[in-house]
Amino acid sequence: MAPEPLPPARRGHIGRIVAGSILGGLILALVLSIIVFGGATEPIISGSVLLAFALGWTMLAWLSSRRTDQSQRWAYVPAIFMGVLGLAHLVIRPSDGVLRAFGWVWPIAAAGLAIWMIIQSRRSLHSWSRRGIIYPVLAVLLLAAVGGAYETIRETLDESAYAMPGQLIDVGGHKLHISCTGSGTPTVILEAGLGQPAAMMSGWIQPGVATETQVCVYDRAGMGWSELAETPRDGVAIATDLHTLLDRAEIDGPYVLAGHSSGGVYVQVFAAQYPDEVAGLVLLDSQPPDAIANLPGYAGEYEGIRRSTALFPSVARLGVGRLAYPSASAGLPPEAWAEARALLSTGRHNRGYRDDAVGLKAALSQAQALTSLGDKPFIVVTAAEDAHDGWLPLQEKMAGLSTNSVQRVIQDGSHASLIEDEGDSANAIKAILDVVEAVRSGATLPP
Repeated sequence: MAPEPLPPARRGHIGRIVAGSILGGLILALVLSIIVFGGATEPIISGSVLLAFALGWTMLAWLSSRRTDQSQRWAYVPAIFMGVLGLAHLVIRPSDGVLRAFGWVWPIAAAGLAIWMIIQSRRSLHSWSRRGIIYPVLAVLLLAAVGGAYETIRETLDESAYAMPGQLIDVGGHKLHISCTGSGTPTVILEAGLGQPAAMMSGWIQPGVATETQVCVYDRAGMGWSELAETPRDGVAIATDLHTLLDRAEIDGPYVLAGHSSGGVYVQVFAAQYPDEVAGLVLLDSQPPDAIANLPGYAGEYEGIRRSTALFPSVARLGVGRLAYPSASAGLPPEAWAEARALLSTGRHNRGYRDDAVGLKAALSQAQALTSLGDKPFIVVTAAEDAHDGWLPLQEKMAGLSTNSVQRVIQDGSHASLIEDEGDSANAIKAILDVVEAVRSGATLPP
């Protein structure tokens, strides 16, 4: 009797191949987006991540066919899908408008692909890795598709729900949003902090100042209601944009400039560039221009901000921004926070956030060109509650820019509460109105 043929020997270990391929793609995506291309534009970040994932699926299909008897050739399909999208991002460099339009298409395609992959893996993959790795990964893909669809729909609904206050004005290649209320001179210009739309300053600060004089809030390029700019966003570019905006909006100076956080850096650059158009200055817990060199740990903190904000536009298109910001703010009026939250969640706003973050280091250096305000009224408002080590001495140093200056330390105020909390924002409003009154009367600032 002839011996029975032996069953074919199993080759390799499919579970390890699945784990290695998927984990390898994930690690490569993190390395490319955070380290190799850290701080890059949205198309580069999204494109490199998609190509990394495509490589992971390719390795799964190829290795499983070559080294096991459980071929997973279906994995070539997501590899091609993600590879084509990744290359398109890198080659075409799609604009925000193109990506918003594509937001009506890709979630449906991704959801269909995920369901098809679940069916294929169920048929061909007989290993713990199907339930332990493939299913969770495909669940994330489905979740991303749902989030992407939700974000696209929400942005469309928000455009109808929130009417843009003020107007859009072309400043040369892109349009900026500006909204003015109140009457009287000097006009106060409010500059929001890094990554913040003008709506954050129109909650408590603008209405409080508008009781005494004209006050304007505006969105920097890409922020809030404003269009994105194609040129780098350092301090000089931002100051030039603001100067052109005020000129074309026919808002006469000289102005009292009030900047919160990094907004204080930008108004210092403006004062250095256009000294004759500045009547007074208010810094609301602003970064000192020499922060990178003299604030302990700030250089590393800035580098973290630069790299992390480059990820924000991509994840915002998945609806993550809707989860990142709570439904209620700590203190802003509900209507102001609802508008701010809607704007903060968009891919466009986060593109602008990334652009400002990348240019902030140059802006800090450019702000050092402001060495004196003469005797122009100048108030430095400092929040002490959550102050960075070394923050208070550098705040005091900034007050030396004018012979008519005051530093006011808010002991129980935080960096955010100066504009978000009704009580603490009263200190910011008073500082601005004190500078306005000093400009009008020519008097010395009260302590």
